Amino acid sequence: MGNSASIAGGQTAIPAKETYVWYRKFMMEYPSGLQTLHEFKTLLGLQGLNQKANQHVDQVYNTFDMNKDGFIDFVEFIAAVNLVVRGKIEQKLKWYFKLYDADGNGSIDKKELLNIFMAVQNLNGQQTLSPEEFTNLVFRKIDINHDGELTLEEFINSTEKDQDLLEIVSKSFDFSNVLNVICQGKQPDAGGCFLQTM
Repeated sequence: MGNSASIAGGQTAIPAKETYVWYRKFMMEYPSGLQTLHEFKTLLGLQGLNQKANQHVDQVYNTFDMNKDGFIDFVEFIAAVNLVVRGKIEQKLKWYFKLYDADGNGSIDKKELLNIFMAVQNLNGQQTLSPEEFTNLVFRKIDINHDGELTLEEFINSTEKDQDLLEIVSKSFDFSNVLNVICQGKQPDAGGCFLQTM
């Protein structure tokens, strides 16, 4: 088995030695073993956001808080890192869907997608597409039955088949800067933010 183990979905887990390094960093930063939403935002330099951007960051935090206790513990943290670093595309698409599905009803409507993309743009300044253009593009390519809502199946199947759309969606949730901030133990540059558009 070596330094890493296979986990659900065929994804390779972070090697034990690397997990230990992450654990030490996490516990040094959060001696209680729990990270709060405020600490998450502080770590990533995300104070003073507008309402939409703030709601998006809250949604990201809440998807990492798997047991919904209001904290991210080390197990939840390492699962998030594992998803970001080693997750297969289908796993990431499921997570993106969960982020887009703001009301948690199992489908994404145009308003949810528009709101989340506006929040992403507020965080990272991406200007390639306007939120309306992005929303219309996604629905044109993915909403196969034209009911005005995207199901998880539609989202995954259509996004996996369309490389351009996959790239746009993936860039929206690039968390590589998050990992750099955590590894280096310092705030991101004033001009940078942990979310980069896809």
